[in-house]
Amino acid sequence: MSSSSEAGAATGTAKVACVTGASGYIASWIVKLLLARGYTVRATVRDPDDTEKTAHLRAMDGAGGRLHLFRANLLEEGSFDAAVDGCHCVFHTASPVLPDAEDLQAELIDPALKGTLNVLSSCKKASVERVILTSSMAAVRVNGRPRTPDVVVDETWFSSPEVFKKEQRWYALSKTLAEEAAWTFSKDSGLDLVTINPGWVIGPLLQPKLDIGAGAIMKLIDGTPTYPNVSHELVNVKDVAMAHVLAYEVPSAKGRYCMAERVMHYSELVKIIQDMYPSILVPEECAEDNPFVPKFQVSKDKIISLGIKLTPLETSIMETVDSLKQKGFVNF
Repeated sequence: MSSSSEAGAATGTAKVACVTGASGYIASWIVKLLLARGYTVRATVRDPDDTEKTAHLRAMDGAGGRLHLFRANLLEEGSFDAAVDGCHCVFHTASPVLPDAEDLQAELIDPALKGTLNVLSSCKKASVERVILTSSMAAVRVNGRPRTPDVVVDETWFSSPEVFKKEQRWYALSKTLAEEAAWTFSKDSGLDLVTINPGWVIGPLLQPKLDIGAGAIMKLIDGTPTYPNVSHELVNVKDVAMAHVLAYEVPSAKGRYCMAERVMHYSELVKIIQDMYPSILVPEECAEDNPFVPKFQVSKDKIISLGIKLTPLETSIMETVDSLKQKGFVNF
């Protein structure tokens, strides 16, 4: 074990943390890291008896004596009281990702917005030391300002809900509204809040269900004929999980932390996958004839100051593809 790991383990000893939505992609890695660092973890899930969604959590090293599953519902006021009572820190990652939702307000917006406020209310009652909220670059980058190769997006940018409403981008709207509400709650209540704002998260999966980031990579290796005309921020799930943990463990951590190892157009993603895995048939052309959506930059200064060393994107892509194959989502 490295000296930094030993320091981390000592930091977590006897500490109690709650992770909401614990069976999800980022949350599962947070749980794994916390257990490895000696924390007792209270993990909230919608149904603790759903063994398919919780088996990977129960199988983690340290889970036997230090992982406790709690039933909680984002829309149920007080639902998180029991889970967060006595916790030093709460990692609120639970938020729905429902691209095919029929009732957007009820299925997407309300759980993200009201759910965040319900969790923060429980944290306030329990006098939790610090809350780490999983937000998104979606809540940062879209404000009407141009994004071109010379533009650097940083933590001072805030997305405009009106733009998302106009463009009918409901998931991005839900994340933006949830973060806005969290900061207002924090200011009014004195709750110590830090947000982590990752771009598209890729890398190895612990959970059995496909996540949106890994799913985007899968669409490039499952025979889909074209790739989208999109440029996106990308970051490794293990880095994102570590950023959450350090945002609690580093006393000086505050505010928001943007996370992107690089912004990349889908055409570049396709080329990297093709070079790494020559046997995979990747899409050969873009889905539209328009000029490629320009790339931009995301500031790394603040996230690096937290102690994070971002995994090179090529490594993250390889880890994602290998994980998808290992878990049986693709065969090649």
